[in-house]
Amino acid sequence: MPEKILIVTGDAAESLEVLYPYQRLLEEGYEVDIAAPERKTLRFVVHDFEPGYDTYTEKPGYTLPADLAFSEVDPGAYIALVIPGGRAPEYLRNNAELRKIVGAFFSADLPVAQICHGPLITAATDHLSGRRVTAYPALEPDMQSAGATFRDTEAVVDGPLVSSRAWPDHPAWMREFLRVLRAQSPTSSPSGA
Repeated sequence: MPEKILIVTGDAAESLEVLYPYQRLLEEGYEVDIAAPERKTLRFVVHDFEPGYDTYTEKPGYTLPADLAFSEVDPGAYIALVIPGGRAPEYLRNNAELRKIVGAFFSADLPVAQICHGPLITAATDHLSGRRVTAYPALEPDMQSAGATFRDTEAVVDGPLVSSRAWPDHPAWMREFLRVLRAQSPTSSPSGA
């Protein structure tokens, strides 16, 4: 039976930051579940950088059904957690069930990959203090307020925590996350073979 990885997200998450790790981890042979505040079809967005704008723009993106509601998640069934960005983390960080899920992964010292605005969720769970992270650059003050040391680079690895700035950094983010996953269980493959 394949090892399982959990992605936690919601409406207005960045399409690429959900779909890229979802497909990349499936390609590696992991089983991947998507959890959200409730089981429903999630509506993602596309953030892009366009000339003349001081910040990113937002357009409707892809949709994908959530496999589980946060209340149905058993963190013990998963070997790792992925926290995409977009606007979703702004409201998800207030969800008590999600904070419990995230806390369980950190308490068990399991791999966590976060990107873009995803670190707003881990900051809300008080698990960034003393860590090195990156995030969308506008979140630098938020990361510092959470007690983290901010680095403006493609990917930052701090033990089992792998963070990245935004979707243009996907190759570095997933390369480092997969390295952390493989180091966690070097003798077993995701498919159990």
